[in-house]
This record gives sequence, C-alpha cells and structure tokens, in this order.
Amino acid sequence: MAGILVFGEIGPDGLQSITSELLAAARNLSESSGDEVAVALLGSGADAVSQEAIALGADKVYAVQDPLLEDVQIDAQLSAFEHVCNEMHPSVVLIGRTSVGRDIGPRLAFRLGVGVAQDCLEVTVNSGTGRVVAIRPVYGGNALAKVTFPGDGAQVVVIRPKVVEALQADPSRTGEVVTIQPGLDPSTIKARLVETVSQESEGVRLEDAAVVVGGGRGMGGSEAFEMLEELARILGGAVGASRAVCDAGWIDHSYQIGLTGKTITPDIYITVGISGASQHMAGCSASKNIIAINRDADANIFKVSSFGVVGDWKNVLPSFIETVRELVNS
Repeated sequence: MAGILVFGEIGPDGLQSITSELLAAARNLSESSGDEVAVALLGSGADAVSQEAIALGADKVYAVQDPLLEDVQIDAQLSAFEHVCNEMHPSVVLIGRTSVGRDIGPRLAFRLGVGVAQDCLEVTVNSGTGRVVAIRPVYGGNALAKVTFPGDGAQVVVIRPKVVEALQADPSRTGEVVTIQPGLDPSTIKARLVETVSQESEGVRLEDAAVVVGGGRGMGGSEAFEMLEELARILGGAVGASRAVCDAGWIDHSYQIGLTGKTITPDIYITVGISGASQHMAGCSASKNIIAINRDADANIFKVSSFGVVGDWKNVLPSFIETVRELVNS
C-alpha cells in the first residue's frame, strides 16, 4: 500500500480550487514520504483537465469514465472513487470538505473499513511512523486535536477549503493519464436526481473575495444588510454573515461563515455586530486583517481584530461607508 490519492472535483471552468489545494497538500506529504501523488477525476470532463492536474502537482491522473457519472450522483461518484481506491490501494486519501466531499469521505471510509478525519486544517507526516497526523478543530473550534490512524490501512482525510495554498501551475511537469471504466451498476444508485436548480450570484464568490463584509445578530434585522451590501460593492467585495443571522432567516445560509458554513481568507474582513464566537471564528481566523465594529467593548472579536471600533453600528457605519467611498473615488 503506497501513494497519495486526491478526490478531484471539476467545475464548468476547469478544476475546482479545492482540487488545486488538495494537490498542494498531497505534494507536501510526498516530500516527506516519497509517495506518488495521484488524482481521480470523474466524468467526461476528466480528459480536458488532466494536464491541468499534472501541472498542479499530480504524478498520475485516473480519468474515470462511466455514463452514470454524467449527472451529479453521489452514489455513482462514491462507487467510482471506491473502484479507484481498490485499484491503487493508496496509503492516504485526501478529500475536500465540500458539499460532495463531506458526503463521500465518511461513506468511503466505511466501505474501505478504515477511519476518517473530518474538517482538517492541516495534515503532515510523522517522521517516526510514516503515518499522517491530521489537525482538526474540536469543542466548537475552542481547541485543536491531533488525529492519527492506527494500523496500516488507508488514511482518509477530509480537508477544509482555503487552508492550503495551491501551488503555482508548472506546464513543464509530465505525468501519466490512466483511463478507468468502472462499469457501475445502476441498481446500486439509491438516490435519484430529480431536479437541478442553479442559483446565480452577483459579484465575487464569498470564498474568493479579497474583501468580505460580515454582519451578525447585532445588526438587528435583515433590512440593515443593505448597508453591508453597499459597502461590499464599493470595495469590490462580498457579503457574509454569522450563523445566528442565517438561522434567523435574515439572509440565506449560502452567506454563512463559520464552522458549519464557509471558510474565508480575505485580505480584509469587516465585521459588524459580530461578537466573535468560536463557531464563527473557525471560518475566518485566516483573514489577514479583521476590522470590527461592535458596541460591546468586551466582545471576543476585538481579541483577534487588527482594528476595532466600539460603538453602535448605526452611528459608525454610515460615516465609514462615505469615507471609504471618497477614498475609493479619489
């Protein structure tokens, strides 16, 4: 058993960013273990992005082709990826904590009869044992745990997006592309795709934004988010929110930042009415600069912010927006 296998995800414009990040994590492990880095790409789009995957760090690409993979069917993707694992017998399997990966990871581990480390922030190799050590948040993000895998079976690690920086693509890299046809059995597909609904978003994606403006329960209601949207537009950024705001129905859950939401790594994160609970901070702690506006001087957010304003957002934000507008337009 050897080798590192990445579960690759393909988007309309090529490899998803999480795949690039996982390949970078795999290369870091390979430097310590010497193992080959492989990636499994599922569906008809695999051939078109195989060279991109090699340029980003893959030594081998498994292009998995099957008619059942043309639709987004988790059962089909799971069986196809399991087939690759049984062919390759990897020592480490890296999966992104995406909507697909969160489903694939534990189910794959169960089928392989091994353990899984979920929502990991970092993965390294223990020089003494040669086995991986995964770091993941526990107790609502208040502590970090080191996870190791007993025995000699595959080690399945589900990694949070945006915690590993993707490598610069190297077009000169060469690798092998292997086409696999797993021959999936339609009777094993328990879930049926009924309808696909596309949600169009305006502006930059929350996870990719260099500037994020986030609102919390201290905003008082959904109407107040119009001001956050205005500030985000001026700065060319995106709007985010705390879990409490999303649970209250003030804004859609697609805007949620935190342990059970999205992870952001912006250059500037402006928080308004966010207290800084550990659940929220787990999704934004890698922000380069946090600017906090909160009327509670003892709010946890001020412990991690680069700049802070103690005051009612209704008094602070209008002047702040106008000043930013003048600076941007000057």
